[in-house]
Amino acid sequence: MKNYNVVLTVFTLLTFFSYKGIYGQRMNTLQPQLGHFENQINIGQPKINGTVDYDRGNQRYVITGSGSNIWGEKDEFQYLYKSIQGDFILRADVEFLDKTGDPHRKIGWSIRDNLSGNGKHVTAAIHADGLTSLQYRKDTGGITEEVKSTDSLPDVVQLERRGDTYYMATAKWGEPFTTVEIGDIGLKNEVFVGLFVCAHDSTAITKAKFHNVRIIKPTPETATAYQDYLGSNLEIMDVETGERKILFQSAHSIQAPNWVNEDKDLVYNSNGFLYRYSFATQTVHQINTGFATRNNNDHVFSFDQKVLGISNHNPEDNSDSSIYLMNPEGDTLPRKITKDGVGNSYLHSISLDNQTLLFTGFRNNKFDIYAIDVIMQKETQLTDTKGLDDGPEYAPDGKSIYFNSNRTGAMQLWQMDPDGSNPKQLTFDKNYNDWFPHISPDGKWIVFISFSPEVPSDEHPFYKQCTLRLMPIAGGAPKIIAYIYGGQGTINVPSWSSDSKHIAFVTNSD
Repeated sequence: MKNYNVVLTVFTLLTFFSYKGIYGQRMNTLQPQLGHFENQINIGQPKINGTVDYDRGNQRYVITGSGSNIWGEKDEFQYLYKSIQGDFILRADVEFLDKTGDPHRKIGWSIRDNLSGNGKHVTAAIHADGLTSLQYRKDTGGITEEVKSTDSLPDVVQLERRGDTYYMATAKWGEPFTTVEIGDIGLKNEVFVGLFVCAHDSTAITKAKFHNVRIIKPTPETATAYQDYLGSNLEIMDVETGERKILFQSAHSIQAPNWVNEDKDLVYNSNGFLYRYSFATQTVHQINTGFATRNNNDHVFSFDQKVLGISNHNPEDNSDSSIYLMNPEGDTLPRKITKDGVGNSYLHSISLDNQTLLFTGFRNNKFDIYAIDVIMQKETQLTDTKGLDDGPEYAPDGKSIYFNSNRTGAMQLWQMDPDGSNPKQLTFDKNYNDWFPHISPDGKWIVFISFSPEVPSDEHPFYKQCTLRLMPIAGGAPKIIAYIYGGQGTINVPSWSSDSKHIAFVTNSD
């Protein structure tokens, strides 16, 4: 159920010099930084050069492009690309910045065998008139074909390769994906992938913005769960706008970030240890947890941040997860709260007065929600159902507990009184299993992670395509605020900034 593996490395960006490409394509002068990408090029030698402007601080791209079309037997467009092998997922938020131009001008993602204008390709194309289509050319110099989507002018575009099958998923931000697919295209294992802009007019320029750009290498099918790990992105997001920013990338798995120190730091788990990331210095320091070196991703700060609670797998207690409290500065040894031999205990919340802990406990061969008195160390069972109850968290006013339960079938969000009475179901999703409700400090919002129905309701595994969703605490339909590749460790702990405007979370890629 829980995991404590993971460490940290630092992300560096690559730069490249411009060069004369194969087939004599005209290469643009490279910008000092191109973020995720290696280079840029005008495919098919359009009459007007395109440009790329990368805002490193906000991690946004503004691309201009000309070109007659991406269609027929030959293409012309501006391309910002990198090389990649195997399976992958490409995702970006896209927006036309010009209000006039040819209605068939288009932007999106393109996967190509080479950098020629007549090469084999698969392209997720968003047209200015709303047409959304998955275009492809199976043979060099052949005719372009397409599969049209029912979506129109989406804000989010995803293009995924699994073997020789390609999936285009698109959505208006906040809504579920609409997906179309094609197969048997015969592209090489090593291909170019990138963002494109095409004016559909050789005498004009089209301008577009791309943000929340992600190039994801998913876990291979041969990977062993809880043994083979992908790398991680530590991300923050403006909840209102959906703008995301990667703070750093690690080759190892990192998990469960939460905001502390007046939003100056983030604390996360890695390889059984806790680390503190400083926004000011962009550096990471390990928190001294003493003998507790097998911590899983259920670490929690008290509301006043004077107490840090950890869930550590104690070798002296059958390696079960036990709950400890400690000084967040790490200058005192952790003090054990749960008793020996009672079973696994996973901490999720600390009461306003720091006297009671909420946790998910494995007792009587099933998981339920418990409270434990910090002084007397007396456990009180708050839920007792045939299903799995997990993720309990106190509301900021202490008057309610929010949690997730699959007692009615799918995993859904629930609310109850602090003594476990008056349970009330909050979400009724047929297309999602909802986990880990986190309440904003102003008490107005719930953010949580949702898995597809293909994931069993009692599991929250690593490395799945899932979403982060937001709903008013007063009630209302949830809205998607992030389309992610992640799952276990993404948002297990309270993840809001103190101003209730941002969240922190982890996504994954090889």
